[in-house]
Amino acid sequence: MSPQGSTSGSRASRVSRAPRNRTLVTGESDLIRLRERLIVHVPSAPLKQPPKGTICGDCLTWARLLPASFVDLLILDPPYNLGKVFNGRRFSKVSVDEYGAWFRDVLSAMLPLLKPTASVYVCCEWLTSQSVYPAICERLTVRNRITWEREKGRGSDRNWKNASEDLWFCTVSCDYTFNAEAVKLRRRVVAPYKAANGEPKDWTRTASGDYRDTYPSNLWTDITVPFWSMAENTNHPTQKSEKFMAKIILASSNKGDFVLDPFLGSGTTSVVAEKLGRRYLGIERDEDYCIWAERRLELARDRQSIQGYMDGVFWERNSSPLGKDPPGAEEPTLF
Repeated sequence: MSPQGSTSGSRASRVSRAPRNRTLVTGESDLIRLRERLIVHVPSAPLKQPPKGTICGDCLTWARLLPASFVDLLILDPPYNLGKVFNGRRFSKVSVDEYGAWFRDVLSAMLPLLKPTASVYVCCEWLTSQSVYPAICERLTVRNRITWEREKGRGSDRNWKNASEDLWFCTVSCDYTFNAEAVKLRRRVVAPYKAANGEPKDWTRTASGDYRDTYPSNLWTDITVPFWSMAENTNHPTQKSEKFMAKIILASSNKGDFVLDPFLGSGTTSVVAEKLGRRYLGIERDEDYCIWAERRLELARDRQSIQGYMDGVFWERNSSPLGKDPPGAEEPTLF
């Protein structure tokens, strides 16, 4: 079966939630209101200016109609080469070569949209990486492979649990944006080292603890996969966290830059781009997911915070800038 998949089943279920379950729920009034915001009509001729918002459609079709060289940052998070059902649409595992051929088609469609200074990030796991890496090496400069710890997932009696995923960092040329200072990680200092005069050396003492800000590496252990008590959570089966996308967007774009995500899912890329002052366009085939994205964008205008990112730094997973959650806090401070 082609990675494009087939449709079986019905639209995503909408059920009532327990009081502490903050998973996004959209009602019929949301559907009616937000459906009107989706870009659904395919233009008869290529566009001279890129639209902003959410396109409900096929990314390969729309790529031919978007203007050339307008994207500063491309984020590719396609369905992995695994068996998965997305709102009734089934994607089946195929051979490494077959997935690689499909991914090359995607890459060929997207590359004309990129500026010469653009960066590209590709999400995958260990099997999908075997198809992705040869394809990106042919057309882009691969700068790094980021490995991030995915703490959720099922164990196995006959194999090692898959607890990590890959994120390939690529650029179109040697002229690209990378803001290392914007993506530092704040770690709690367990055994603080002091200079001869007794002052902190390479760390900071605060009322809530001792911390060190470290430069970003290609090993991310601070990512929390969205779950039911997080306000950003949706029922999308492979949702990336806002913290994950914020790292990419802050590192490889500037305010006002254009971010494109042709496999938008439930909208995390667009939501984070909105919060961080970037322009954005997301493309997604499933209407329910598009509706969720638009609802999250609506909420983002009043909820600018990104869980896990505060005071211009990223915080370790399961740490808190306040030391502990304040009584009655609207947002959980554990990251």
